[in-house]
Amino acid sequence: MVLFTKIVMFIIIISILVILHELGHFLPAKWFKTKVEKFYLFFDVKFSLLKKKIGETEYGIGWLPLGGYVKIAGMIDESMDTEQMKQEPQPWEFRSKPAWQRLIIMIGGVTVNFFLAWIIYSALLFNNGDTYIPSQSLKYGIVVDSIGEKLGLRTGDKIIAVDGKEAKRFNDALLDIILGDEITVDRDGQTVTFPITDEGKKEVFQTQGRNFMTYRSKARIGMVGDTSVAKDAGLLVGDEIVGVAGEDIAYWDELRPRIMNAAGTNVDLEILRDGKREAVNLNVPEEGAIGIVLDYQDLRKTDNFSFLGAIPAGFNKTIKVLTDQVRQFKVIFNSKTGAYKQVKGPIGIVEMMPPTWDWYFFWSFMAMFSVWLAFLNILPIPALDGGHVMFLLYEMISGRPPSEKVLERGQIIGFVILMSLMAVIFGNDIWNVIKRFL
Repeated sequence: MVLFTKIVMFIIIISILVILHELGHFLPAKWFKTKVEKFYLFFDVKFSLLKKKIGETEYGIGWLPLGGYVKIAGMIDESMDTEQMKQEPQPWEFRSKPAWQRLIIMIGGVTVNFFLAWIIYSALLFNNGDTYIPSQSLKYGIVVDSIGEKLGLRTGDKIIAVDGKEAKRFNDALLDIILGDEITVDRDGQTVTFPITDEGKKEVFQTQGRNFMTYRSKARIGMVGDTSVAKDAGLLVGDEIVGVAGEDIAYWDELRPRIMNAAGTNVDLEILRDGKREAVNLNVPEEGAIGIVLDYQDLRKTDNFSFLGAIPAGFNKTIKVLTDQVRQFKVIFNSKTGAYKQVKGPIGIVEMMPPTWDWYFFWSFMAMFSVWLAFLNILPIPALDGGHVMFLLYEMISGRPPSEKVLERGQIIGFVILMSLMAVIFGNDIWNVIKRFL
């Protein structure tokens, strides 16, 4: 049932994005009286699952869920229908339209993707606000594991800046560090700047960045499980654990290893409750889970927005997501980081879906993926929208269109590039699945 939920969520998100992207091409094409021969969700290689012709356009659903397309008459595209191009141009064909109209048709898809993300982010900010952890609220700095240490970080560091830009949000600093070149921290009262090594980034990507850095906090209890040993021992929300087995502790990261080391035994805790120290005896289970959760609410801040305020905030969010995705390419194409091995295809994306239906994740992921599709499609690679835009801009600047032979060869080159990238992505997905059984 969990896998079914993940697959359904993924297919619905992709279907909405593909249909809206292709509508971005379809609507201006119809507006400029250009014939659209096909409008397909997913690819109909050899056959389609459903199809129906309405007017001059065949609408259908293919069986290969890797995108979709509209086939516009008189255009050299991935269908490589060169026979039509040998005929005399007709007034309803793409090639007969002015260059500015063709440009609008070609950028329609990425435009829709961008505006969709903007609308979703604005709606989410209006309804939910923007919750984050301000860096200035981390009075005790950060906690890092062995991978964080390979990046040069140390537990207790306070992040000041990444690549010279002030780190105002802890949430953003995580990604900025992976994509950045140098970090500036406050370490024991001293300002220290050091480079972020490719070797350290490689370790982060190999573990997919899990928990290499988190925030440091006092061992103050935010929740006690109803059927936990912590409740049986009398621990309460708001208690601060300041000692374990006769040893003083100050932070949550000092508590966890001591509890794990005491697994299967009784351990004496010293807590601070209402300003007074009290002793508590705790029976630690074999698995080391005692049923308490960190009190982190005082670290988080939520900015709320009015309807009008959410619109520019949603735009800024969209631009930031787009900027971060552009920055990722520098890391992905750096072979020393090994980041290209973590690029995910459909299998990997399905695994990212939550095990139960989550509407906030649904819309957040759709907005992020919509920006990603806009960015990928506008890349100047033949066979992508950006490739067509590149040739159109050349025509508008030079005053003469590229020859059909150039366009055909460009499509072939672009197709080879895309298929090679797809092979790498699917290869990563399959290899990651195989590794689990080795």
